[in-house]
Amino acid sequence: VQLQASGGGLVQPGGSLRLSCAVSGTIFSINSMGWYRQAPGKQLELVATITSDGNINYGDSVEGRITISRDNARNTVYLQMDSLKPEDTAVYFCTADVVGSWYGAPFDYWGQGTQVTVSS
Repeated sequence: VQLQASGGGLVQPGGSLRLSCAVSGTIFSINSMGWYRQAPGKQLELVATITSDGNINYGDSVEGRITISRDNARNTVYLQMDSLKPEDTAVYFCTADVVGSWYGAPFDYWGQGTQVTVSS
């Protein structure tokens, strides 16, 4: 199983970015999908998660400015980020809780990370 994140980059304060993360490989089902971020010198922080039936949890620092969604047919999770602030600068990692077969147990996979820089 591989997770390929894309969409990061440099954006000015107040701007928007949309991150995508596609899951590929041997997949029977995907439970929760989500995004975490890590800023330089800081701990890993929850951004948002979304379950297979659409239940969403947002981190305290981003709620109201970020929208998570998923396309189950495409095994892809998205993160729409608006009103970005310099403190949103971080490497963003996507995660997916993947079941590989009908008899398998879920396993939590992580993508390689995509850099988001908010700066003027």
